[in-house]
Amino acid sequence: MVTNGNTGWRLETHDSLPSTSDLCIARAEAGEGAGLAVLAQRQTRGRGSRGRSWAGQAGNLALSVLLRPDGALHQPAVWPFLGALSLHQALGGDPRLRLKWPNDILLGDAKLAGILVERGTGAGPGWLVIGFGANLLHAPAVPGRQVACLAEIGAAPDAQDVARRVLAALDDWHSVWRRDGFDAIRSSWIARAHPLGTLLSVDLGGIRRSGTFAGLAPDGALLLEIGGREQRIDTGEVLLPHHAERPAACG
Repeated sequence: MVTNGNTGWRLETHDSLPSTSDLCIARAEAGEGAGLAVLAQRQTRGRGSRGRSWAGQAGNLALSVLLRPDGALHQPAVWPFLGALSLHQALGGDPRLRLKWPNDILLGDAKLAGILVERGTGAGPGWLVIGFGANLLHAPAVPGRQVACLAEIGAAPDAQDVARRVLAALDDWHSVWRRDGFDAIRSSWIARAHPLGTLLSVDLGGIRRSGTFAGLAPDGALLLEIGGREQRIDTGEVLLPHHAERPAACG
């Protein structure tokens, strides 16, 4: 294990862990202070959104960070966007990498990276853990899903270098939010997402709604234009264009 206090973070690097987020959560519940960052060279039981597993092969990024709530941290909805912007920046900001609501990064239509935000209160001070996963060197086979890796468009960066860039970027985007508010985060996220007007479908637990991407609501909800009207989506899985159904014609 290596400890590094870069940019005020306490970065620990492990050869192998079941889950970087599980370790951060356990340490949070044991009283660990904010600023812990845990990187695993290999992760054996990583997880993504909606209970899916996230393979953590050697050469890919498996990083989690621990934060403690103050007044700002009591706004949990902002952190998926801060995390997504930070990871996008750490991966080099290539324009071929696009954000998918609320916190995935795509290369074309294939998932390259994502984050998972978890929080708890317990008996003591609350905690918030953000897990970052990115396919740098390998694109693991995932049945029924398109998956990509950064090595497809250039030399794969070192996972520890990417981790340090994530931590620095998270500090930067947090400062932007505190100084300029969520509107600045929202506009920055939209600028890195698929273009306005992109055909999308959203799976709402077996019910699918289709329309075109109309941006984000002031609180970060997804906006879809369906039948000439903007409709907000607060939760659901976004499907990009080859999975999307054409929206029904108006009238």
